[in-house]
This record gives sequence, structure tokens and C-alpha cells, in this order.
Amino acid sequence: MNWSERIAEFVTLWVVIDPLGTLPVFLAVTAGLDTAVRRRVAVLSVVVSFFVLVFFVFAGHWLLSSMDISVHSFQIAGGIVLFLFALSMIHGGGHQMMQPGLEIKPIDLAIYPLAIPSIASPGAMLAAVVLTDDARDNFPDRVETVATFSLVLLATLAILIAAGPLSRLLGKGGTAIISRVMGMILAALAVDLTLTAIAKWLGLPDI
Repeated sequence: MNWSERIAEFVTLWVVIDPLGTLPVFLAVTAGLDTAVRRRVAVLSVVVSFFVLVFFVFAGHWLLSSMDISVHSFQIAGGIVLFLFALSMIHGGGHQMMQPGLEIKPIDLAIYPLAIPSIASPGAMLAAVVLTDDARDNFPDRVETVATFSLVLLATLAILIAAGPLSRLLGKGGTAIISRVMGMILAALAVDLTLTAIAKWLGLPDI
């Protein structure tokens, strides 16, 4: 095992998955839920994210090439999806959990918006493809990459499970403020993701 490569992978995946950045999103979408349901949402979102990223590690190259989709196109599409999600956070009330009287299913919240596009974000999917670009025929290297992002996902899970006391401390008002601020940051990240892909596609200097 090349420890320097694994450490570099860990840092890259930590940045693109951003466990701390997922926390305000988690607080916003699980506001009003009891502790047990909140914990189930956290576990399910991390499990779903794990399988999504595993898929992109082992089949991401095949999927994009078989559909004749470039990495840049995938990155631009991911940036657009992330931007739309960020807008719903900024305006508030964009998700069913913000509407009283509706039954909330943990798996629904876990899949969207937590697993996708927050934890298994477009950047994380893209990183899973790029980090295994030189290991297409090397199964052990792919497994090591899976082990690396599993550590990041475990850290994400620990942070989300510990969100209960923080939510009680912040209250509904504090959670709403954080949600909107993080929405602005996510929108900026989405624009940066899209512009970077367009710049690379056109052969322009890095932004």
C-alpha cells in the first residue's frame, strides 16, 4: 500500500464529501424530527452514499464511456443539480419536510437531499472516477480507494449522529440561518464546479 497516495486520496475525498459542510444541510432537512428518526436518516444517507460511490469507483468509467459522456459534461450537469438544490436551501420550504401534515419517510430524506447531492456530491462522484483512472485493471487499488472514502463516510456519520445536541442549542431560528448561509456557499461551489468544467472543456486557463 502506498501510504502517500492513500493520504492524498483521503484529503481529496474529505474536501469533496465535506462532512462538516453536510451538517447544516442535515440539520435543516431533519428539523422537527425526533432523535431516533434523525439517527436513521443519518445512517441511511451514509449507506446510500457508500453504494453510490462504490458504483462510480468500479463502473464510473464504463458508464460514462458507454453513454459517450465526457467527464466535463458530467461535472457541468452535477454543478447544475447542486445549484438547484442550493436554491431550495436559500429560499426555504423547498422540501416536503418543511410542510406540516406530510408523512416523512427517512429513506426519502436520506436519498435526497442528503446522500445526493450533499454527501455523494457531483464532486465526490467525479473524484471516485478520477482517483481510479489509473487503476482500471487494478482491483486492489480500487478496493483501497473504497476503504479510504469509507473512513470519510464514517466520520460523516459520526458528525451527523452528534447533530442532535447542536440542533437543540441552535433552535429553529439558528438552523434556518445556517441552512440559508450554507445554501449560498453551495450555490457558489456549484457555479465554480460548472465554470471549471467549461474552462477545461474550452481549453481556457484555470479559473
